[in-house]
Amino acid sequence: MRELADTARQWVAQGRTGVLARPLTEQGFGPRHPADALLIDQDGQCHGTLYRGVFDEYLAAEAAAMPAGRTACVRAVAVHDDGVKQAGMTCGGQAEVLLQSLQTVPARWWDLLAEGADAALISRLDEAQTRVTSTVATTAAQEPQGEDGPAQAVARARELLHRRRAGRDARYTDDGLVLIETFPAVPHLVIVGGGELADLLTAQARLLGWHATVESAAQEAVRRLAERPAAACLIVLSHEPDVDIPVLSAALTGDIPYVGALGSRRTQARRAEGLARAGLDETHVKRIHGPIGLDLGARTPAETALAVCAEVLAALDGREARVLREAAGPINA
Repeated sequence: MRELADTARQWVAQGRTGVLARPLTEQGFGPRHPADALLIDQDGQCHGTLYRGVFDEYLAAEAAAMPAGRTACVRAVAVHDDGVKQAGMTCGGQAEVLLQSLQTVPARWWDLLAEGADAALISRLDEAQTRVTSTVATTAAQEPQGEDGPAQAVARARELLHRRRAGRDARYTDDGLVLIETFPAVPHLVIVGGGELADLLTAQARLLGWHATVESAAQEAVRRLAERPAAACLIVLSHEPDVDIPVLSAALTGDIPYVGALGSRRTQARRAEGLARAGLDETHVKRIHGPIGLDLGARTPAETALAVCAEVLAALDGREARVLREAAGPINA
């Protein structure tokens, strides 16, 4: 999404027109990135990714046909049977896609995406689905909402941002349809302590599109945590008290969404004693995911890295890991 944001900022700076396309509702299609979107320029060229380009030509034609003065339209798209295989998709599906004039998207939205900051875009469609207005919300307590910022939508946007997952939430109201698009800051693994596991955690983070930094000194690790606390996820591999205690203390007393520590139960108990001497109470200590990782049966370093990142993913979404077969409702909720 950052690349798309950079492109949009360029167009705005150059005074170019364009259309932003992304789904309002969808069913099927299999796993895909929830932040996928498409920019269509004034010449009908598509930039970005949406459904592997299956509908690009159609959406570009619809964007070109949008009447002057109209800022939005909604178009249905679907792919099934042979079209799925030809497109290289996992499975078929159908969706309603919102086409929105680029001029109605706040410039600040693109700036926040380019910075990688927590941000949500709240777009309201009129009942005829011909006009759209958009405002920006963040997790900041005093975030300006615009002259007519919808308080309930802003509250919902912040709730979704705190879940640390990108996604879209469309809801019909008496005034039309409200689309909330949330793009929380990309998780940043701050790994304290080196070795093979640190390398594998970094590689696993890269596969997930996350950031990762390995630090060996307590002071540098604390500094990393303070840079972007809402995105930081602490993973302590160090077993040195003069390193892990000050770093854990800083994370547990700060607004760090995930704090994990490698080590045996004996090591965890030693750390708890050290944190108590540092002035932290049991409430703080209980926030530590330690021993770290989900119980996946991991034995090798690579398997352990997977188990750790899986636990981070679940923790950021505020849920306990479970078997999908035993869960009710949509599998990608």
